[in-house]
Amino acid sequence: MTNVLVIGGGPAGMAAASTAAQHGLATTLIDEQAIPGGQVYRALPASYRIQGDLGADHRTGQALREELVRSAATVAMGHRVWNARSGFRVDTIAADGPQSWTAPALIVATGTTERQLPFPGWTTPGVIGLAAATILIKSQRLLPGRRVVVAGVGPLLAAVAIAIVKAGGEVAAIVDAARPSEWLAKLPRLAARPDLLLRGAHWVAQLHRAGVCHLGGHVVTRALGGDRLDAIEIAALGADGRPQQSTHSIACDALTVGFGLVPNTDITRLLRARHVYAAQRGGWIAEREADMRSSVPGLYLAGDGGGISGAVAAELQGRLAAFAVLRDLDRFSTIAHAGATAMLRQHHARAARFGGAMAELMAIRPALHRATPADCIVCRCEDVPRSEIDAAIDAGARDVNQLKAWTRAGMGPCQGKMCGDAVAELVAARGGTRSTVGAFTARAPLRPLPTSALIGQFDYGDIPIPKPAPL
Repeated sequence: MTNVLVIGGGPAGMAAASTAAQHGLATTLIDEQAIPGGQVYRALPASYRIQGDLGADHRTGQALREELVRSAATVAMGHRVWNARSGFRVDTIAADGPQSWTAPALIVATGTTERQLPFPGWTTPGVIGLAAATILIKSQRLLPGRRVVVAGVGPLLAAVAIAIVKAGGEVAAIVDAARPSEWLAKLPRLAARPDLLLRGAHWVAQLHRAGVCHLGGHVVTRALGGDRLDAIEIAALGADGRPQQSTHSIACDALTVGFGLVPNTDITRLLRARHVYAAQRGGWIAEREADMRSSVPGLYLAGDGGGISGAVAAELQGRLAAFAVLRDLDRFSTIAHAGATAMLRQHHARAARFGGAMAELMAIRPALHRATPADCIVCRCEDVPRSEIDAAIDAGARDVNQLKAWTRAGMGPCQGKMCGDAVAELVAARGGTRSTVGAFTARAPLRPLPTSALIGQFDYGDIPIPKPAPL
């Protein structure tokens, strides 16, 4: 019998599964990737030869992977979660077919998705997300292009830019929506982690020596090109937070762009946990206690899905969630639980202070979304432009699910992960708040999957047909 299921193989999930298994719980970790690590600690494929030091993130991720192996937790990699039900039953699909898992406790550690700001040309080949660029560089040792612009907002800009430079690529410019004054205002809280602050300062110095231009208070307003990206247009942000009319272009063959992170709440919404909208913590988040318990008994939430706080805080949250499960399953006494978690809480408070400051820099900027041109595609899966969204609002759509039904925005393969924030901001701008316009309803299947993977091999001849009723 499995005592606890952990969904997600990033820092929070690995730490949760290791801690729970080390203390005697039958633990199963489920993740769709081939190797644990998540986005931050993504590992190279096993067939790759590792040469030299791959950096602090790789070392930390490798230490967590080794701890996971020693813990004797069951690790189910390559399993895509497509449904979760009360009870807790988790349904997955893998190369060998569907599988279901059940346990009295479930730790959700599904991390984040990347927020994108729609702009004309953002579907042009050569325009990719910062997360996609990170995957290319970390797990495939590939550059996104020969001459790359890194744009958006938040600490990922510097992380991606320095990775490109170290790999021998050219960064044409960093286009950062945050002004230098915004970064300076966060310094007192960033000082909670002097090691990370020093690493960031070192990156900035390296980028400066490489001749990389950092344009603070600017955004990309258009991507130019047909079958491939040729250049981008950028503009400075005005006092109202909107792009100004005057623009200038930068030649490039790749643009990596991202406007922060959004907590991944698909599973917690599917399980009907209580959620609140907290813009400074990433958007819609599941409510949780200090011990990572959600509003649903037996359901725990670790990592950035409960509010953006960074990889270090996520690992500590995973351990806190595991100890909460141990206490709730009567494997730990109240005194033993308090003793095991006291130091973790202190470390977590410091890490969360740093991560929270980063989250605030990445918080959604409503003025940018409201400046989206009428002809700009907002939902790229269903090719829905802003003009159709505005027309639906004019016709009476007052929440995102009503607008989804009228326009199909959010109905594509990504299920609104790419356009959800943009759609919600446009609805809220016309009469409401992000809390009142809501979020897209989570429904199974959570991820696209072929029907054949669920129903097996049969044709119409295998369907039993009852005899006709007598006349």
